[in-house]
Amino acid sequence: MIAPALRRRVALALTALAAYAFAFDSGPLRAADASAWIGDDRSALRLIAGTPPTGKAFLRAGVEIKLAPGWKTYWRYPGDSGMAPRFDFTRSENLESVEIDWPAPRAWRDEGGTAIGYKEGVILPLRVTAKDPAQPVSLLLAFDYAVCERVCVPKSGSADLRISAGAPTQDAALAGAEARVPKKSTLGAGVDVAIRAVERKGDWPRPRIVVDVVAPAGEPVALFAEGPRPDWALPVPQATDEKGDGTHRFAFVLDGVPPGVDAKGAALTLTAVAGTAAIEVPVRID
Repeated sequence: MIAPALRRRVALALTALAAYAFAFDSGPLRAADASAWIGDDRSALRLIAGTPPTGKAFLRAGVEIKLAPGWKTYWRYPGDSGMAPRFDFTRSENLESVEIDWPAPRAWRDEGGTAIGYKEGVILPLRVTAKDPAQPVSLLLAFDYAVCERVCVPKSGSADLRISAGAPTQDAALAGAEARVPKKSTLGAGVDVAIRAVERKGDWPRPRIVVDVVAPAGEPVALFAEGPRPDWALPVPQATDEKGDGTHRFAFVLDGVPPGVDAKGAALTLTAVAGTAAIEVPVRID
């Protein structure tokens, strides 16, 4: 038989557990700030939420990836090697759309050539639009990505987070990532960095594209080029010259165009990064 004192302790414990479960499961739930980390000692991911911007019709969230020292992951265009991340939000509830922003990446050399991505972890900001703005969004993400050290390892993970118009505590981290997203710009425009000119040299079908980027003296400058669709695999532009007026010249051959596609008139996206400043410029190759 169970002693009366032990029975009382068991009853009290069960009562406390039931009260905790009721408090957690009943009534309107407060949206969490972050989901649990999913991953291993090489990398892990989670979803985070931020305070919605005033007067905007979307919610702020982000996919946060942390990496062990020495490991890297990839940008939306991975360069000569690697794998671009893939997102699946189809199992989400009350979700109208998700727009993904990409903080400015960096390039590094590996055995496969020049890769583009992130070395210290990254937060990919999300703009989440609800079907019913009066209700929270249950954001469910299935995520495929790759991490590399000496070898590349494909990774998969899933995370879920209920987000609403509350005031989460992840604002500072999310705002930092949003500030690193390249600003939309046009040819010749820009304050801290600008793409001044784009010139085609040589004949079709594989002309050489020369790009002049202007940046403050002393800032490291990088340039990335993307085709109009993911099946384009353009080379990473290489620096060829630097002038005293802050102009950095880059060049790449218009290679990696899908078979049977005429590249004349194609719309490319050029991303220029100079220190902490970055811009994204659409250009059309005449």
